[in-house]
Amino acid sequence: MLTIFFYALVFGFVFCLSPGAVLAETLRRGLQHGFRPALLVQVGSLVGDAVWAVIGLTGLALLIQHDAVRIPLTVVCALYLAWLGLRSLIDAWHLPESESAPASSQQNALAVGAAISLANPKNIVYWGALGSALSGIVGATPSHGQTLMFFAGFMLASVLSCFLTAALVNLLRQNASPLWQRISYGACGAVLIYLAVLAAQGI
Repeated sequence: MLTIFFYALVFGFVFCLSPGAVLAETLRRGLQHGFRPALLVQVGSLVGDAVWAVIGLTGLALLIQHDAVRIPLTVVCALYLAWLGLRSLIDAWHLPESESAPASSQQNALAVGAAISLANPKNIVYWGALGSALSGIVGATPSHGQTLMFFAGFMLASVLSCFLTAALVNLLRQNASPLWQRISYGACGAVLIYLAVLAAQGI
């Protein structure tokens, strides 16, 4: 069980700290408003991560392979990422003032994190691979207890990654010059639009 938990921690950190749409939006909001909105984007993404984890580990991934489900989800994902990317490029052009985020913006950050994660069907590919990896780790079809242990390890890594990422983004905000902030916003916008194009190609 400890081996399963350790592997889950490693896979969780790799998944959460890898570059992607959630990280780009965390950086954008963190540079503008600080630690709390960055953390809320990360926490919101946990909702999607948990949903995709359940789908991947329970074999419901077959549902996503149907075009009637996959294509609309992919279109929504592509459009949403493109919209976020354009907003980030606008922020790079007209650098927003760094200030404390209002309550409505903080709630929006939570929803955005969840929406990015839930709308990304690419996550099911990762979780399908993890389901196979878990079978390889235990050498057979995993039991319910082993699956729950794997899920617990992954989610613990995800929660820790939320705070780590938000803290690093806030540190960057406090020390980055306006030029570097523009570069960061621009890079986030480019990454988000690139991900939107990749998602559209999967239609």
